[in-house]
Amino acid sequence: MVPDWPAPPGVRALSTFRWGGESTGRYASLNLGDHVGDSPGAVAANRQRLVRAADLPAEPNWLRQVHGTEAVNLDALALDELAPDGLAMDRLALEELARDEPARALPPAADAAYTRSAKRICAILTADCMPILLAADTGDLVVAVHAGWRGLAAGILAATVRSVGVAPQTLIAWIGPCIGPEHFEVGTDVRDALCGPGAAALAAFRPNARGRYLADLPLLARQQLADIGVNRIYGGTECTFGDPERYFSHRRDGQTGRQATLIWLDAPRRG
Repeated sequence: MVPDWPAPPGVRALSTFRWGGESTGRYASLNLGDHVGDSPGAVAANRQRLVRAADLPAEPNWLRQVHGTEAVNLDALALDELAPDGLAMDRLALEELARDEPARALPPAADAAYTRSAKRICAILTADCMPILLAADTGDLVVAVHAGWRGLAAGILAATVRSVGVAPQTLIAWIGPCIGPEHFEVGTDVRDALCGPGAAALAAFRPNARGRYLADLPLLARQQLADIGVNRIYGGTECTFGDPERYFSHRRDGQTGRQATLIWLDAPRRG
């Protein structure tokens, strides 16, 4: 699925469906997560299928997502990896080398990634949590965020926008497929963690007949983005739980696969 949002020229993005891969059983069939118990060979084949089908300029930078607030600068990480062991290289030399070499190492544990390079792809894996994409109006910065309820409660969106170092008003956002407000049942503990001292977030929680709450993750994300100055927000209508044909859902199925949401920059044209 290609996001429906007015992204600047040169910004590319997509979110995968669950079909078209080699995984079987509960992981059928395009499972892209290598941490959920699926066959490593099937996951590797699925990831290669994604690269080929989407004509990606490089392998995606898969994160080890931990429901925290760390945002990784893929460009700085790549420069660190490019320096040969034991060889000191100044920053200018590394930047020159990086222009001709793709990133070769996965980032550390993190829940957001950003880049200004056309050779690096920000990637988020989900099966109910929200993938949120950001792009700068200038068309030279893209961001991907993994935002479950724990990440929202911890402040992943504000922390990520601070990390990228641009004015929030210059960013547009797209909320990808996640568990919808008709299916995300939570307890008082989750509601309290997300509402904090303010009352605005209470609008995202609806009591149900079981004495619990149905939570609206996309609404919570929209509120938090608006609070930090990101006001152009799109998406947030696709429910993973309610569409088993297209999406993996951990809440619905338990042990299951993961879909991916990617964002990257087109390489500048020469000539």
